[in-house]
Amino acid sequence: LDEMQEQKLLKIERNGAWFAFWGLLAAIMIQLIIGKENILQNIAGEWIIFMSLAVYMGVACIKNGIWDRKLSPNPKTNVIFSLVAGICTGIIIFASTFIKYHKLTGSIAAGIFAALGVFVSALIALSASAALYKKRVRTLEAAADKQSDDNKSK
Repeated sequence: LDEMQEQKLLKIERNGAWFAFWGLLAAIMIQLIIGKENILQNIAGEWIIFMSLAVYMGVACIKNGIWDRKLSPNPKTNVIFSLVAGICTGIIIFASTFIKYHKLTGSIAAGIFAALGVFVSALIALSASAALYKKRVRTLEAAADKQSDDNKSK
């Protein structure tokens, strides 16, 4: 492949990976909401693939010193995305338990507890990931500076 074709192929692969990522997440959410019995067995395959893709992408990005094109790894961003994750989870758990049991109070409580749990878990995970990222960037920059200094002295 020439360079232009290689760029196009990389873009196609990137789009395909993101389509798979968000498609799997949507499939898991829908199955959680409308699933009746053995829900964990029903979503196990999708969950394994989704989590494998998420972990791979996260580890690979941190290893290479890449965070995001637009977002900064800071506490404000971490809180916002943790809130979004918590709220979405709370809504899904509320809907799922209400559809299954038709108990409004219990469904609200389940949604709130799930939202709080996911918010805290996501905040911890994002904060730890941001710290690892920042440490990795410092390591990569120090190695690049050392290599630059070595090249100048030759």
